[in-house]
Amino acid sequence: MEEDLERLKQRLPLLEYLQQRHWTPCRTGPSQEFVGLCPLHPETRPSFYVNARKNLFYCHGCGRGGDLIRFVELSQHLSFRQSLAYLQQRMAAPNDARLLEQTAAFYQLQLHRHGEAIQYLVGRGLRDPALIEELGIGYAPGGSLHRHLAALGYSFESLWRAGLISRQGHDRFWRRILFPCREHGQIVNLYGRSVGNAFPHQLLPETVRHFSSVILVEGLFDLAVLWQAGFRNTTCAIGTHLTPPQLAQLGDPPGRCVYLAFDHDANQAGQRASLQLARQLQSAGLAARLVPLPPGHDPNSYFAAGATAADFTLCLERAQP
Repeated sequence: MEEDLERLKQRLPLLEYLQQRHWTPCRTGPSQEFVGLCPLHPETRPSFYVNARKNLFYCHGCGRGGDLIRFVELSQHLSFRQSLAYLQQRMAAPNDARLLEQTAAFYQLQLHRHGEAIQYLVGRGLRDPALIEELGIGYAPGGSLHRHLAALGYSFESLWRAGLISRQGHDRFWRRILFPCREHGQIVNLYGRSVGNAFPHQLLPETVRHFSSVILVEGLFDLAVLWQAGFRNTTCAIGTHLTPPQLAQLGDPPGRCVYLAFDHDANQAGQRASLQLARQLQSAGLAARLVPLPPGHDPNSYFAAGATAADFTLCLERAQP
């Protein structure tokens, strides 16, 4: 986490980020201090100050201040970790995208060289080789990516900045199934699902702007089995909360109907998350419907247990607002 924060501070200064968001600063003197209208609340007299040298802001009008992460938390209404992921996605420059393409291609080759990875996919109900290739699913055995990319001419610093290796030179992904995340045809992040007990990485969902209705699921394996069954209007929240960029994706076009297909577990966590998301979607002008899956199942486990596309269609037909 400390390395991620350091990369953000080095690569995206607070003043630069604000100017990208059309904030108009005025220099207050010979120092690196600037002032302008506060982007966090309405005002007519400038009271929002930025110290470019310290990468800090403070508004004398609303009394809020902090660093870049804090500004994103306040302006985008995100948690600390969500803000970090949001900024990392924004900073995916073209050279980073090319690097991620090389990384994803390498992991795709590794998938068929490691039986444990194929068995893991089969165990999760994912058996269609064409779909696995279409989704770009790969496998990171660990310990080999650094050498491979270095042989292609990538420097240690570029691999570290992209988050692919640690400062000690170790691969970030070890024994993980890899899903590339694309936006506008470009890889912006990688999601690594551990075949053991490690915590997965995060990413944004695939866009579904061509569909008038969308099925929203929690995890990428839920998405994969639904795509395999023919439900290509499925996208993935990667968790139980939607960030503003994800909500914007779902709201384009406006008025779309979103089917929430989350797990129906005994502790009601999935149901509570669905209700919370439904309220969030409705407040954004979208129609939300809750899909009644059998008790104890999410879409992945439902299909892995033998459900068919017809079974899931019946669940969609029973969906309630």
